[in-house]
Amino acid sequence: MAELRPSGAPGPAAPPAPGPSAPPAFASLFPPGLHAIYGECRRLYPDQPNPLQVTAIVKYWLGGPDPLDYVSMYRNVGSPSANIPEHWHYISFGLSDLYGDSRVHEFTGTDGPSGFGFELTFRLKRETGESAPPTWPAELMQGLARYVFQSENTFCSGDHVSWHSPLDNSESRIQHMLLTEDPQMQPVQTPFGVVTFLQIVGVCTEELHAAQQWNGQGILELLRTVPVAGGPWLITDMRRGETIFEIDPHLQQERVDKGIETDGSNLSGVSAKCAWDDLSRPPEDDEDSRSICIGTQPRRLSGKDTEQIRETLRRGLEINSKPVLPPINPQRQNGFTHDRAPSRKDSLESDSSTAIVPHELIRTRQLESVHLKFNQESGALIPLCLRGRLLHGRHFTYKSITGDMAITFVSTGVEGAFATEEHPYAAHGPWLQILLTEEFVEKMLEDLEDLTSPEEFKLPKEYSWPEKKLKVSILPDVVFDSPLH
Repeated sequence: MAELRPSGAPGPAAPPAPGPSAPPAFASLFPPGLHAIYGECRRLYPDQPNPLQVTAIVKYWLGGPDPLDYVSMYRNVGSPSANIPEHWHYISFGLSDLYGDSRVHEFTGTDGPSGFGFELTFRLKRETGESAPPTWPAELMQGLARYVFQSENTFCSGDHVSWHSPLDNSESRIQHMLLTEDPQMQPVQTPFGVVTFLQIVGVCTEELHAAQQWNGQGILELLRTVPVAGGPWLITDMRRGETIFEIDPHLQQERVDKGIETDGSNLSGVSAKCAWDDLSRPPEDDEDSRSICIGTQPRRLSGKDTEQIRETLRRGLEINSKPVLPPINPQRQNGFTHDRAPSRKDSLESDSSTAIVPHELIRTRQLESVHLKFNQESGALIPLCLRGRLLHGRHFTYKSITGDMAITFVSTGVEGAFATEEHPYAAHGPWLQILLTEEFVEKMLEDLEDLTSPEEFKLPKEYSWPEKKLKVSILPDVVFDSPLH
């Protein structure tokens, strides 16, 4: 639960925001991390010392459901001459370390990130006659924050969030989000580390799909060039009724299609409803079994495997369902989106200190035949995986949200994979890797062409390549919602 109050009014668990002339005794009682972020807000809005805030009544560190302690809401006059309309500016407090006493975040030093290293912002176009900011963006930000806290997957600029519902629960076409650097908020050095500010940008379904097939940064740049679609500061207008491709049809062909052809896709993986079977072993042999085995509990990925997959996915998020995030409701879907700069030679091993190679306690097995299972939404991404990733020498990972397992497709140019051309199907515990040659990828793309128009076929749908001992099934969601999976 949350309440709306001016930030200068005392709250149940935090003092008011101190002004520039706050008494030293009062300032010393104020959480230092919060004080540092307020300083950046005061720099931008010196005439709004006490903005309205949505405040968590029961703080997260006291068992409350909302990870963000506060969301402040400012009125920004914009710049009409620069095509920047007047808007409401929302700023979160809580993804970074506000307190420094480990009640929420572990303190790791002043040189690194504070908490998760960022706070969220959102810019919403102000409607004519609107005297107070709508509060629904605060709950949207809380939803994203819940995901970050529960999954420990952070965001970065260029990530996209597939929401599949109008952000304000209206009839709007703005049903998804991209993330970018806030154009005004500067990184803040706090006593507990550095905080950057990532801005949420509302987008239409067609714009989301273009970001998936190409990359988020490219679509953000296009949105900046279209004033009614965001303009220079990427301000969200929930009343926008046209996509950038309807406003300027040349953008799709001249920018997006050429970008996909030249760069491939930056989407390196998704969390999805998926599963896999080893067809080369008897069903009753449950040693090292998959999460899809009937009558058994799913095997969990080791912490090291999970960390490697997270590095593979390169942080980010896609929420593939209604705006409530797992594990609040396990039926919701989510996925990862951000990838490093395009490269012809990709690697499953990161130069990060957290990267690992498969550990020795679980043996890597070569499989002769496999059966892959996806729901319709996940299956629709297979052509993107093949055309936008593997044909550009990269990899793509599906990580199950209904069982702790993963499927990674790799091309022959990927380093660090345990699948090889000699043994193209290999499993490390519940993590399956499939190596596909360029010739086989082209064949699969021909056979899977109807996946680009999934509304035109009925489920279940099966594809098979007997000579490769590979089978792919597209199944209804209910199959994956079963507790047996």
